[in-house]
Amino acid sequence: MADEALFLLLHNEMVSGVYKSAEQGEVYVPGFLFHKEHHDLQENGRCITKLENMGFRVGQGLIERFTKDTARFKDELDIMKFICKDFWTTVFKKQIDNLRTNHQGIYVLQDNKFRLLTQMSAGKQYLEHASKYLAFTCGLIRGGLSNLGIKSIVTAEVSSMPACKFQVMIQKL
Repeated sequence: MADEALFLLLHNEMVSGVYKSAEQGEVYVPGFLFHKEHHDLQENGRCITKLENMGFRVGQGLIERFTKDTARFKDELDIMKFICKDFWTTVFKKQIDNLRTNHQGIYVLQDNKFRLLTQMSAGKQYLEHASKYLAFTCGLIRGGLSNLGIKSIVTAEVSSMPACKFQVMIQKL
């Protein structure tokens, strides 16, 4: 239980730190006038990218450790099942609640009580902030898959807190 609390605190501080550093960084481009809304959207995008990249690197490292004594996977679906069961359980202390696929390279992983969102209120007013707290996990999934030889694009969607869906689109080489 202590490990979980530490992970949640670390994640929250990481998100907070990335956004605080973006707020403190001044952007000056001679000859250009930035509208605050436009600049804020750009900064939000940069923060999301930074968090996603951090998650990617962590996902690569974790999957390396978790699979060192595992037999080779048969196929893509076998890898996704590993991510939903073993990987998710190790990181978030529970399995993914639902895995769906169209058998054409798109997978949807649904977590009905996602740990990184349970601390936030279930109210609609926090939905706009959810992407901040999902970017790292999108990177985590993408990094893990990358180290298993699967190039992907991972996005997250929240319609009611704390449930969320991660969509994994496999990129064929």
